[in-house]
Amino acid sequence: MIIKQAPDLTENDTTAYALYQNRREFLKLLGGATVLGTVLPSIAWAKSVFSTDETPTDFDDITTYNNFYEFGTAKGDPAINAKSLITSPWSVTVDGECEKPGHYTLEDILKTETIEERIYRMRCVEGWSMVIPWQGFALADLLKRFQPTSKAKFVRFQTLADPKQMPKLKQKVLSWPYTEGLRMDEAMHPLTLIATGLYDKPLLNQNGAPLRLVVPWKYGFKSIKSIVRISFVEQQPISSWERLSAEEYGFYSNVNPNVDHPRWSQYNERRIGEFRKRKTLMFNGYEEQVASLYSGMDLRKYY
Repeated sequence: MIIKQAPDLTENDTTAYALYQNRREFLKLLGGATVLGTVLPSIAWAKSVFSTDETPTDFDDITTYNNFYEFGTAKGDPAINAKSLITSPWSVTVDGECEKPGHYTLEDILKTETIEERIYRMRCVEGWSMVIPWQGFALADLLKRFQPTSKAKFVRFQTLADPKQMPKLKQKVLSWPYTEGLRMDEAMHPLTLIATGLYDKPLLNQNGAPLRLVVPWKYGFKSIKSIVRISFVEQQPISSWERLSAEEYGFYSNVNPNVDHPRWSQYNERRIGEFRKRKTLMFNGYEEQVASLYSGMDLRKYY
């Protein structure tokens, strides 16, 4: 697959926070048991060619304005309530159509990966957006290690569901545990990221610590948080929001200004920290990279 570089990419992408946050301090944190509970024998920074040159959203906004319903439905709830989430130790179960299923510790997941920075546009289905400087690694690099078989057509992800740590599970807002899925070619696309940090800091609990998915051309609810299971499956999985209301939340959930949510328009968006609305970009501005994935598909039907 040939991935063309987006027109707004530069070789000098920086973030305001990075001007005073020493990158080596972040690496020390990643290597310390107090944050991730694992020692990473090999971490190397690389500048991603996929970063946008847009100004990142303020760190405080990114970490206090969140959707994480296991900790509450108001945008400020996760920052308050997610302190109860225990991220060390952490493990991920890998199963389904692959040659190397098993239970993998966080150290197993991270120890051979190269962490890089990617400044991505992120668009929420409710009409707001952010620009977030993620740190992480390509999901494809991780999935290849489990050797999916030819039967693996989709990847299903699952969030932790522990009522002791996540008190809002009792509210039954969604069908728990929270689940999401990608078609295999979407999962293997170079833009698809497993995030371990943002703004040169390890992920905070409200942002999906210690591992979350980032799929920047899709609406934010596809970027599942606090992952504990990865399953290679033959049939298209049903996500939690799709199970709740398939008419409102389709499996693909690609950012598309031409397909409205039944209760609000998707034509415009409000960037957090800005007053004026801006026009929503097709595939959230990543059309050049990902449009070929959906060649010939009716994107109004497969929304």
